[in-house]
Amino acid sequence: MGLRLRNKTALVTGGGSGIGQSVCLRLAQEGAHIIALDLTLEAAQQTADKILANGDTVSTYACDVSNHAQVNEVLAEIQHTHCIDMLINNAGIAHIGNIEQTSEADFDRLYNVNVKGVYNTTLACIKAMKERKNGVIINLASVASSVGIADRFAYSMSKGAVLTMTYSIAKDYVKDGIRCNCIAPGRVHTPFVDNFLDKNYPDNRVEMFEKLSKSQPMGRMGHADEIAALIAYLCSDEAAFITGSNFPIDGGFVTLNN
Repeated sequence: MGLRLRNKTALVTGGGSGIGQSVCLRLAQEGAHIIALDLTLEAAQQTADKILANGDTVSTYACDVSNHAQVNEVLAEIQHTHCIDMLINNAGIAHIGNIEQTSEADFDRLYNVNVKGVYNTTLACIKAMKERKNGVIINLASVASSVGIADRFAYSMSKGAVLTMTYSIAKDYVKDGIRCNCIAPGRVHTPFVDNFLDKNYPDNRVEMFEKLSKSQPMGRMGHADEIAALIAYLCSDEAAFITGSNFPIDGGFVTLNN
């Protein structure tokens, strides 16, 4: 593996598990110093231990991305010693249900983490990127950003906002040397999926896993390291001519499910 991101620093929110952890590991292998943020320091440290075992470098911080004041405080501390070259807005939560099954508290929770979280971290990073005339922002959207998916009312709302925030940021800061793109994963096999199946389908877990896998035209779920590979490319200078784009990585879900 090359060192396309050598001498760069990448901040990854939700870096303690799942896609976030894979992104941290891949960017570290590409030469980047990783700043792993998660809700708890223990979660971030799990990723840090794997990175350190590979001989790469990492810093860890606990941060609730939905808390504006906390994000500002943590990011100010980080930027006192590190220039953030790449911001990966990965932190997010899910919810299952249509509008009648979505309480106001559910709606607010999805908005605060998935939408306001992207706003908080991006706002805290973008001034320094603008001053340096250089920076990369990658947002985690979803197939639910652009197609209707049953029983994902609040989640679709939040990821649709991530998609359009990406377009706005790319447009507003293209002349400042800042590139902003998003990726739109389909169903990816992460601990979240396993926990969902264990909780809701304990008696027919294998059957449901197969059913969910086959909802992707390629007949399987994505792997977190596949998501990480795309993000590594978009962060690199090889993608220097790409901004304001949404990249589906979904096994054909959006275009072939018709």
